Amino acid sequence: MEKHRCGWCVGDPLYEAYHDTEWGVPVKDDDLLFEFLTLETFQAGLSWITVLRKRDNFRKAFDQFDYKKIATYKQPKIDALLEDPGIIRNKLKVHATVSNAVAFMEIQKEFGSFSNYIWGFVDGSPIKNTLENYRHAPATTPISDAISKDLKKRGFKFVGSTVVYAHMQATGMVNDHEIHCFRYHEV
Repeated sequence: MEKHRCGWCVGDPLYEAYHDTEWGVPVKDDDLLFEFLTLETFQAGLSWITVLRKRDNFRKAFDQFDYKKIATYKQPKIDALLEDPGIIRNKLKVHATVSNAVAFMEIQKEFGSFSNYIWGFVDGSPIKNTLENYRHAPATTPISDAISKDLKKRGFKFVGSTVVYAHMQATGMVNDHEIHCFRYHEV
């Protein structure tokens, strides 16, 4: 019997695998949170599948998303990234990734971890929505608005409320699997 999945991923094997194994699973590991946040910033204005198809290239180009290394990138490395056809070569987003890595570490110093900081906005537990259809998921919420505002105040870039809400969905801060999706109760 075929598993019922959220409608947004059906038909693309890469999308389905991502949906079935990662999307909506609560992430509390700082390394993975930084990876998702970076990928979400590059996704701004594009489709998630575009970013997902380039994910391995992003990992190679950005030193496996090692934010400690990324925070030290100088202009020659930035120039090399802007020449890399395997990633999305947006100058502002590449520069934002470097400054976001610095801001990410500042949050770690203040809160002990980025996970402590970001999960504090949802009291450490996922918000469980009851969507019949993924098209009814909000693009933003008051919580994503608050996180976005606070991240920007702390120097992050490309973290508008829509990007933040997508990050919340991807990292399981909110469960937006459709209620009939086999993953809804699993995550």
